[in-house]
Amino acid sequence: MPILDDSIFEFFSHSPDQTRRLGIHLGGYLRLGDVICLEGNLGSGKTTLVQGIAQGWGALDPVSSPTFMIVNEYRRADQERLYHLDAYRLNGSMDADLLDFDRMLSQGPIVIEWAEKVKGVLPESYLWISLKYTGMEHRAMRLTSQGKRHEKIIDQLRRKLYGDF
Repeated sequence: MPILDDSIFEFFSHSPDQTRRLGIHLGGYLRLGDVICLEGNLGSGKTTLVQGIAQGWGALDPVSSPTFMIVNEYRRADQERLYHLDAYRLNGSMDADLLDFDRMLSQGPIVIEWAEKVKGVLPESYLWISLKYTGMEHRAMRLTSQGKRHEKIIDQLRRKLYGDF
């Protein structure tokens, strides 16, 4: 495996603010139909990352974990929507399908916490982010693209954070 793989980006955050800033950069690249999948244990930083994503995307609404609501919808000034799905309480892809996943995809980007529970309804292209608790405020994140669109997002993030190399 090459040292640099265009479809993978690893990032180590040393604070919730740094995690949020990565999300802000990522949110700025999102467009209609993009799917961001988050995987990680409780306390791994998923919701903090989503707060940054929503801010960078331009959400007007405050971000909170949709654990009990299952889906939160955030608006932008142009009336586009960002969907924040928490699959923790879902019993698999069939439950996710009942939420009208295709409709959400046609109206805006989707960020899914606990995405491993709904792999069966994911489109062919998505960005998978694994988050791991590595210390009091430290998190390790591995971003893996599935498809050229999300590989481009990884490239944009890499250039934004580290410059051209």
